[in-house]
Amino acid sequence: MNAQDIMKIFEDTAYVRMGGSAEELRAAEYIRDRAAAFGEAKIVPFEVPMSNLEEAVFQADGVSIACKGYLCAGSGEVEAPFYYLRSKDPWSLSQCRGKIVMVDGYLGYWIYQDLLENGAVGFVTYDGNANYVDEDIDQRELRSYVHKGSRIPGVNINAKSAIELIRKGVTTAKIVLKQEEYTGNSHNVILDLPGEIPQYIALTAHYDSTSLSQGAYDNMSGSVGLLGIAEHFAKNPHRYGLRFIWCGSEERGLLGSKAYCEDQEALKDCVLNINLDMIGCIMGKFIYCATAEEKLCHYISYMASELGFGIDGRQDVYSSDSTPFADKGVPAVSFARIAPNNTATIHNSYDTLALMKGEQMAQDIDFLVAFTNRMANAVRCPVAREMPDNMKDKLDQYLCRKRAPK
Repeated sequence: MNAQDIMKIFEDTAYVRMGGSAEELRAAEYIRDRAAAFGEAKIVPFEVPMSNLEEAVFQADGVSIACKGYLCAGSGEVEAPFYYLRSKDPWSLSQCRGKIVMVDGYLGYWIYQDLLENGAVGFVTYDGNANYVDEDIDQRELRSYVHKGSRIPGVNINAKSAIELIRKGVTTAKIVLKQEEYTGNSHNVILDLPGEIPQYIALTAHYDSTSLSQGAYDNMSGSVGLLGIAEHFAKNPHRYGLRFIWCGSEERGLLGSKAYCEDQEALKDCVLNINLDMIGCIMGKFIYCATAEEKLCHYISYMASELGFGIDGRQDVYSSDSTPFADKGVPAVSFARIAPNNTATIHNSYDTLALMKGEQMAQDIDFLVAFTNRMANAVRCPVAREMPDNMKDKLDQYLCRKRAPK
């Protein structure tokens, strides 16, 4: 796969592909058709919560503010005092009772539980950048593993609007949500290249995007990387089988990889997961993150040095499709090329093919082919299929089974 072929794929997939949407399925069909050149490729559906938002209103002191309602946050109307939660200390949280609360950053599991525990009746988040010219607003959802059946209404606004609320000293707020919720389908795309033995290596990358993004960098780049690796091994021998999984709905909480990893029978012969999430960017350094024994970190670093390929990395949990594999006991490693924030950003309208370079993609793919070749042609996979205790603890924190220490 040369640089021109790579950039053509980015051009062909330059559209928003939210998990569960018709556009995501269109991209899945495109990837399946490309992967079919290397072997039998199939689309595997899995169920995901969906919502058609009919109305979303946010008013502050009676003035309407541009917003997007949280999907899957139910329908209803609430009017209450407005409160900006600047800090998450116990006293600040105690002031949430009976109020519509604005929080900084993403609405993760623990902050949502804190809002519920302290009696908030609605929530406001904001995104974007006060220094950017746009006033884009991301479409977010109240994920099922976050609310666990306890839902209060919420909206997302632009950062500029959030600043103005505080500048003006807003005291009251109103949220109205109306939506139709249902169960839909997202899709994984799977290609098998059988090896000499039943055991296999799972290679993953997600192909969906967020609501504003064409997702070239995050993560059609990883999806193209899988195609490049598959092209190589379709023509070259490998002792271990290789299963390529293009995951749907990663941006909605790793739903595609979680769905795959629910099949214990499919995982029993899986010896390693290699995950690609954001490679080939014009700027930035190449990194790995290994959720596995620490020896794998040394192996990758030594190999990269041997090949003259610059790399940095660590043993940790990566926020990508490698995590569900690791949580099921499969050693996993994610690779990425991480650009400085002022040269490339994700989850917004600036993530386009303009961030990508075909030649850099090809170089990154060459390294990934070399690493995969070492693992796929090993007499015995050298990575222990046992999750270290420190990684189990990190997984518990990432997957919200345990609160990270403050």
